[in-house]
Amino acid sequence: MRKKILLALLLLTATVVISCKKNLKDVTPLPTKMYSVMADSTIINWTAYKTTAKVPVKGQFSALTIENVKNDSTILGALNGLKFKIPVTSLFTNDTIRDGKLKKFFFGAMENTSVIKGTVLLNNENTSTVELTMNGITRELPIAYIITDNRATIVGNMDLDNWQGKAALEALNVVCKDLHTGDDGISKTWSDVKIEVIAVFKQE
Repeated sequence: MRKKILLALLLLTATVVISCKKNLKDVTPLPTKMYSVMADSTIINWTAYKTTAKVPVKGQFSALTIENVKNDSTILGALNGLKFKIPVTSLFTNDTIRDGKLKKFFFGAMENTSVIKGTVLLNNENTSTVELTMNGITRELPIAYIITDNRATIVGNMDLDNWQGKAALEALNVVCKDLHTGDDGISKTWSDVKIEVIAVFKQE
């Protein structure tokens, strides 16, 4: 009797084990969703400054080209190493006269700057940079970033002197002298520019 009970238990155990193995084999892993940047939905804001009181002048670049669209399981992976181009003609400040002056006298005074080129290099929030090429010069721009839902917000403070932008600033200040003159009678265009990029990602 005991042998029969033992045999039945062994058969039952074997059946359960075989059934479990079969069920495990039948389970198909779900595909990993991948992120990639949406260039058309990415916003590039900048803030420059005029007068000794440092009055902000805000604008955007309305066009962006991604040279190597990346697909990755994380937003950081899809963003890291991304190469981009920003056409200067897409500059927009909601003032057509100002736009024309910036394109002609500021960017027009630079070398090979019909587009601004860059590569995103993310390590962590303290050491991440954008390798930026403008005026024929490539320098690293320190950045910080925040990931929220399907967006990455990137901020940085750019000193145009690092891209030898002094001559371009002076050329702009000549044609904008009155507009860049404050209550103290001094005309000034600052070399620092705040950059904010809001990159939007799709997931599929």
